[in-house]
Parts: sequence; C-alpha cells; structure tokens
Amino acid sequence: MIRLILALTLLFATPALAHTPVERHGALRVDGARIVDEHGDPVALHGMSLFWSQWQPQFYNADAVHWLATDWNVTVVRAAMAVHHDGYMDNPEREIAKVEAVIDATIAEGIYVIVDWHAHLPEPEAAAAFFARIAAKYGDRPNVIYETYNEPLNIHGWAEVVKPYHMAVIPGIRAVDPDNLIVAGTPTWSQDVDIAAADPLPFNNVAYTLHFYAGTHRQELRDKAQKAMDLGAALFVTEWGSTPATGDGPMDVAETRLWWDFVQAHGLSDLNWSITDKQETSAALLPGASGTGGWTDAVISPSGHFVRERLRTLNPAAHH
Repeated sequence: MIRLILALTLLFATPALAHTPVERHGALRVDGARIVDEHGDPVALHGMSLFWSQWQPQFYNADAVHWLATDWNVTVVRAAMAVHHDGYMDNPEREIAKVEAVIDATIAEGIYVIVDWHAHLPEPEAAAAFFARIAAKYGDRPNVIYETYNEPLNIHGWAEVVKPYHMAVIPGIRAVDPDNLIVAGTPTWSQDVDIAAADPLPFNNVAYTLHFYAGTHRQELRDKAQKAMDLGAALFVTEWGSTPATGDGPMDVAETRLWWDFVQAHGLSDLNWSITDKQETSAALLPGASGTGGWTDAVISPSGHFVRERLRTLNPAAHH
C-alpha cells in the first residue's frame, strides 16, 4: 500500500515539473516597472532572436524553434520580420507566412514569441495593418508579444516621431487584443528608454524596448535604463549582443557579464542577437549550419556557445 501511494504521488506530481513556460506563467502583463505572469509573480524570459527574415528565412520553421526550446532551453523566440530591404513592404504575404510559422511553432512548444516589426524607419499604416492582422489571428494566445518598432533611428525623436507612430499602431492591436504584452521601440536604436519613460504611452500593458551591444554600450546606457525604471517604466531587452553595435568585431565578455548582472538584478527579459549562420561575430551559428536545428558543438560559434551555456543555466527546466 505504501508503495502504491508513493507511486501515485510521483505520478501526479511529475506533470507539474513538465509544464511548459506558457503553462507555468500564462499571459504576461506590466505591473508598475515589472513584468509579471498571470499569478502576479515577476517573470523574466530568456531566449534568442532570429535574424532578419528576408535574409535568413531557413530558420523560420518549427524544427528550428523546437531545437531552441529543447536544446538551448529558450523560453522565448523573436521573429524579426524585415520591413524594408526586400522585406514586408515588398513581399507582405511571404514575410507574414514566415512569422506565422514561428508563432505556430512556439504555440506547439509552449514558449513565448515576440512578433517584431524589424524596421529602422516608421511605416505606421503598414505596421498598423500587420499587427491588427496578427492580433486578430493570435490575440487569444497568451504567448504572443508584439514588438511594434524594432529600432527607431537617432534622427527620430520620441515626441516628434516615435510616440505618434505607436499611437497610430497600438490602437489597432488593442481593438482586437486588449490584453497581450506590447513592447514599444524607443529612439536611438531603442536606447532612449528614459525619454520614453518621462512621456509614456497611454495604453495598458506596454513595456519599452532596450537594446544593448556590450562592445559599444556601457555604463551610460545602464544609467539611462535605471532612470527609466525609476520613472516607472517596464523594460524588455528584445535584442542584445556581446559585440560592438555592428554585430561584428570582438566579443566583450567582461562588459557582457556586467550587462547580465544588471539584467538579472532587475529581473529583465532578454534575447540574444541572433540565430543566423552569417559570417559575423554575433551570429550564434557557423556558416553552413542547418536551418532546422540539430546543431552540434562543431557548428555553434563562440558567441553561440557563450549564450547557450547561459540559457541552459538560467532556464534549466524550461521545457518538458
């Protein structure tokens, strides 16, 4: 009888350990300067961003997402849908199909997905139509996060360009999806989070995008981030690298670890740039790596090894 009770206890206790990130946390929301889960507990996601969709389409598939979820232990993937340079503005249906393939795969894996309008120039009408379409199809899914503007240029001020852009795009999302998290890009390649925090968007459940590249951005940007949080803004690091801002050049491991400490201390979510086999330092894979996962140590770049080790440490039980 004791053995039977023990066996039954183990049987019914085990599924709790097998829950996916989305099953554990549900829909995310902004609570003050933090992002919390459906239980009101602070949550931080850690994962990988895909590369520009028009240039690295081979990674926009269910097999690659499955490998990231089960081997890299990511809890979030970012679909970086290219807008310009032969992206959405020229081939909208082609690029939407890639994004939806990634969204469908993350739903199957039980991880979160950031739907990223990967642009440097504002296209408010096109963005509004795109996000309204995505929200209508997937807005009932708790794992979908909208990133409405990847990296506004330094010539586009918050009050003059970027905030009005978000004011044109976000209502279309909220009309069909009143709840899911939105991450709003900020000026100067998503670094001026303090300026945005001082003049926030008038919508619920909005965080602000912070990007850093450790070889270029140092304490000064951490100070800006701290100021934004002190002003009450929730931040989400949808893109970061251990390299200079070009994505190439030497890895700055020491400065990256300072950033990791900052991210951890403030409970921020973050995604590394990027899953690509391009010949550059920030690429997580070496040229010729398969587009469908199964990556052995031999095809993972030094940056990829560096990041994967951290992901496996942060998310030891990320997946079943």
